[in-house]
Amino acid sequence: NISDFSLNITDCTQVVVPEEVFFTVAAAGILENLLILIAVVRNKNLHLPMYFFICSLAISDMLGSLYKTLENIFIILCKMGYLTRHGDFEKKLDDAMDSMFILSLLGSIFSLLAIAADRYITIFYALRYHNIMTLRRALVILAVIWTFCAGSSVAIALFSYEAATVIPFTVLFPLMMFFILCLYVHMFLLARSHAKKIASLPTSTVQHRTNMKGAITLTIFLGVFLCCWAPFVLHILLARFCPHNPYCACYMSIFHVNGTLIMCNAIIDPMIFAFRSPELRSTFKKMFYCSR
Repeated sequence: NISDFSLNITDCTQVVVPEEVFFTVAAAGILENLLILIAVVRNKNLHLPMYFFICSLAISDMLGSLYKTLENIFIILCKMGYLTRHGDFEKKLDDAMDSMFILSLLGSIFSLLAIAADRYITIFYALRYHNIMTLRRALVILAVIWTFCAGSSVAIALFSYEAATVIPFTVLFPLMMFFILCLYVHMFLLARSHAKKIASLPTSTVQHRTNMKGAITLTIFLGVFLCCWAPFVLHILLARFCPHNPYCACYMSIFHVNGTLIMCNAIIDPMIFAFRSPELRSTFKKMFYCSR
């Protein structure tokens, strides 16, 4: 399982992140994303499909931080002798944590895909957006996404030792990223010509700038997601298919760094939300100053 990969013995020096730093980063990521959820729940102006998709991404980030925290505690307890590496209870616990990791990864991918689709509709079907992407439809989409992700995470964790399970899971990551990238390219190539067509409409310029700002925000999300998750996904592939290769083993020696990157993603995403959304910034100020 995933936590076993961190215990590989290599000739390369293991890069260890101090536990104080590790748990501080994890706690910050969980608290920041929890603030996002509370802000959206409290502010009725944020009860929109876009912010619900952002909440879905925040939940995925929280799961990622929680997974790495529990896994690190599990490794510490193993080193202290309170847990064994191959006991029945430990195996079930490891499977549960692996399911949480897969749920976090799949949830992030599909949440980003939902946000990308929402931005696409906002830009190219601005006049029909509220008819196409209703609140009820957004909730149904999220229910389908999390049902699929939960089922997939359990199935993949239970059969994680089968190559037939690992390969589709790891291939899904680049495929979904490629699909989102194609959606981006299509958005930015056609955005200018679409803006000219609606230039005669009132407030079209302001609306178009707002929509493009949302697309740019999503681009930042995707870039941060790739930088933070890709090294860990690569670690899984190498640990599965070439665990004894010296080059693969050396890369796996930075397991803790790759895990910390996942938690950094949970910290960076809420900062992007707060920096790019005036409505969220206003809600945060009201929350902090305890005013209506």
